[in-house]
Amino acid sequence: MILATKRLLSFLLLITALLIQPNSMNAQLLGTKTAVEEPVKTPEDSLGRRTPQGTVNGFIKAIGDQNYLRASQYFVLSKRSYRKTAERIRIAKAFQQLLDQGGNFSPSSIISNKEFGRVDDELATGVDLVGNISTNKINIQLYVENQSDDSQPAIWLFSSETIESILSADLTGEKSFLDRILPRILKEKKVGNVPIGHWAVVVVMAVVTYLLSRLLIFVLIFLIQKIWRKADSDKGTAMIDAFSLPVQLYLTVILFVALTQRMGISIVVRQRFSIIIITIGIVAFLILLWRMTDFVSMFTRSRMNRRGRISAVSAILFLSRTTKAAIIVIGIIAILGIIGVDVTAGLAALGIGGIALALGAQKTIENFVGSVSLIADQPLRVGDYCRVDDIKGTVESIGMRSTTLRTSARTIVTIPNGQLSASKIENYAHRDRFIFNPIFNFRMETTPDQMRYLLVELRSLLYAHPAILNSSPIVRFTGITADALKVEITAYIEAINVEVSQEVQEDILLRMMDIIEKSGTSLAYPSQTLYMARDFSFSTEKAEEVSETVKKWKENNELQLPKFDPKRVEDLKNSIKYPDEGSFNPNEDNS
Repeated sequence: MILATKRLLSFLLLITALLIQPNSMNAQLLGTKTAVEEPVKTPEDSLGRRTPQGTVNGFIKAIGDQNYLRASQYFVLSKRSYRKTAERIRIAKAFQQLLDQGGNFSPSSIISNKEFGRVDDELATGVDLVGNISTNKINIQLYVENQSDDSQPAIWLFSSETIESILSADLTGEKSFLDRILPRILKEKKVGNVPIGHWAVVVVMAVVTYLLSRLLIFVLIFLIQKIWRKADSDKGTAMIDAFSLPVQLYLTVILFVALTQRMGISIVVRQRFSIIIITIGIVAFLILLWRMTDFVSMFTRSRMNRRGRISAVSAILFLSRTTKAAIIVIGIIAILGIIGVDVTAGLAALGIGGIALALGAQKTIENFVGSVSLIADQPLRVGDYCRVDDIKGTVESIGMRSTTLRTSARTIVTIPNGQLSASKIENYAHRDRFIFNPIFNFRMETTPDQMRYLLVELRSLLYAHPAILNSSPIVRFTGITADALKVEITAYIEAINVEVSQEVQEDILLRMMDIIEKSGTSLAYPSQTLYMARDFSFSTEKAEEVSETVKKWKENNELQLPKFDPKRVEDLKNSIKYPDEGSFNPNEDNS
């Protein structure tokens, strides 16, 4: 009966196992699924000694809790010392005493939080420097070492060299400044396992170092104003204001760290304030960058305004705002890293987002780069009359995205700066002279002597006119077409703008019409044009007079063809009164 009962229980257990694990049994029997091996996870250390940062933080917490036995577990000890509880406690207390008197740990965020420690220092692999102890008698470097090999999880402990240096330190008669001056009640009453007097001194020292740094800055500014001659100028004052607050914050941090360490404030308090101190240092640096950005932006804008480069001001403002945005982003990332937030994933996300943003804003970036190119090269400015491809107009504004032109039809044309920087730009406003290039077609009846007369008189007119540039003008008989005799004229008008050049051109053309009328010939009409008007008869008398004049020139060797006599050119220069007689001249009193 008992045997039957045992067999029945065994059968029920087998059925239960099959019902509970049907999937695994099917996988083993049918071979349709494979078992997935889970990665082996490193077991957590209860004391947090897997990284140098965890070792230092765990040790600080242990001595803050006055659990010296636990604090000793962060040391590399000999087997003999480890078996003696009193010895372990004595070493931990001696370590704390030295740290309070003149010790200093690196801020927690700077100590490596990787199992392999720091690899960018000059120390051996598996050894990290995490602080130092410096008093009048001793100078100890604090090292942590990885006590495990590659096959085992890392365990970081304070090195045996560090512990031996602590044991050999002479602690007799060593009392900190606070231990000597603080009343017993402020030393015995504790907050967070730290004497309340230490917390009070930290607050007092923060205020004292701030006021002392302000006094030092005041004295420094006074000396600079006495020594530097330009200190009272706008530029000097702005530069002093830019540096005063950041330098004051740096002085406050330096004085606070130095004085609190020398006074013997507990390492627990100082280590907790280390993050605040580094954060203040980062903020001071960011404030300096911010103020220097304002300083450079302000004086660059004022210089561009003085030079009339109004278009550059918008670019300077844009670059200034972009720089400030970058300063804010960098500051946030740095502060988050200091307080222990892992920003690696955030930076990776920003990188992916930046790529996506760059692809989406490709045209915007192209226009921005184009605007920078326009400002740097300055092919055009506000107020210039120019031609961009087939568009002519006056530049009204140059923005960070586009440039606007007002055409002669009074319409506004907006051109993206990316397209504008790649276009052919012809700027009429930068001309130093204006070309005068008319082409005259004279009648076929024009005689050779009339043509010689025209060539000489037209060139004489250009030599004589004061608004024509001193370079030799060109007046040439260039060909005989099917219906006219062709004369080309090339000269340059010296004028301050287009309007003045058109006035001069108008005057010269009128004078040339007088010369043509005086020569006895006239301009030819195109043969394909039907001109329904009464034709003036050819003047035989004027033709004879011109022939006589040319004959005299030849007899006296005064025919100024093909070149003009330099003496004759000098006599002709500025011999024409411009404006002509009877014209209104604003420079004369016409009352």
